[in-house]
Amino acid sequence: MNAIARRAPAASARPALRPFQAAIGLTLAAVILVAWLTIHFGAVFFLKLDWATAPLVPLIVALQCWLTVGLFIVAHDAMHGSLVPGWPRLNAAIGTFILTIYAGFAWARIRAAHMAHHDAPGTIDDPDFFADEPDRFWPWFRTFFMRYFGRRSILFVSTVVTLYIVVFGASVANVVLFYGMPSLLSSIQLFYFGTFRPHRHEESGFVDGHNARSNEFGYLASLLSCFHFGYHHEHHDQPWVPWWALPSQWRRKQEAVL
Repeated sequence: MNAIARRAPAASARPALRPFQAAIGLTLAAVILVAWLTIHFGAVFFLKLDWATAPLVPLIVALQCWLTVGLFIVAHDAMHGSLVPGWPRLNAAIGTFILTIYAGFAWARIRAAHMAHHDAPGTIDDPDFFADEPDRFWPWFRTFFMRYFGRRSILFVSTVVTLYIVVFGASVANVVLFYGMPSLLSSIQLFYFGTFRPHRHEESGFVDGHNARSNEFGYLASLLSCFHFGYHHEHHDQPWVPWWALPSQWRRKQEAVL
C-alpha cells in the first residue's frame, strides 16, 4: 500500500468559501447545541425525579446521548473546515467551544490526532486504531477511551460535577443520569459507529487504502446511529463533505456501481 493510496485526499486542506454549505452547517449546529444545552440544564437542575417522571428518564437519556454524539460530529466538521468552509478561525472557535463542553478536550490535540487518523487510517500509525486486536470491541474501546480522556478531561468533568452539586445544588442522581450517562453512552455509540464498525478487520478486507467501510443503513437509521458518520468510506474519500451531505454522497456511489 503506497502513501498516496493510504492518505485521504486533502484531509486538512482549507475549503473554498461556500456560503450555502456554511448556512446549513451553522443552522444545524445551532439546533443541536441549543437542544443539548436546553435538555442538559433542564434535566440536571429542574427535573424532579419521582414516579411521575420516571418514564421520561430513559427517553431523556437516549435523546441527550444522541445529541452529545451530534455535538462531536459538529466539532469534527469544524476540524475539516466543512462546518464553515473558508473560515478557519470560525471553525476553530466553534470546534474549541464544543470540544470543551463535550469533555474538556483540547482542540489542537484532538484535531492533530484526527488528521493523523486520516493520514494513515487503520494502520499502526493511526492513533485511533488498535493494531493489537483490530476485531475486538472492548479492548479497542478501552485503549481509545484512555488515550483521549486524560487528566485535562478528568479535571474538567470533576470541576463541572462539583460546581453542579456543591455550588448550584443539583441532585447527584440528576447529574449522574443526565450528564454522566449520556456522556459515557455517547462515547460508546460514537466509537462503535464511527471508528470500530468502519475500521475493524473482517475476512472480506477493505476496498482500498482508506481502510474504511460504510454501513448500508437507510437515512433515518444512519442519522440516529451516528449522524451519518457510518457512511465512513465516503467521509475518508472526501473529508470536506459535511456530515449532513454524506447520505447523498453514498447514494451517488451506489448508483455508479449499479
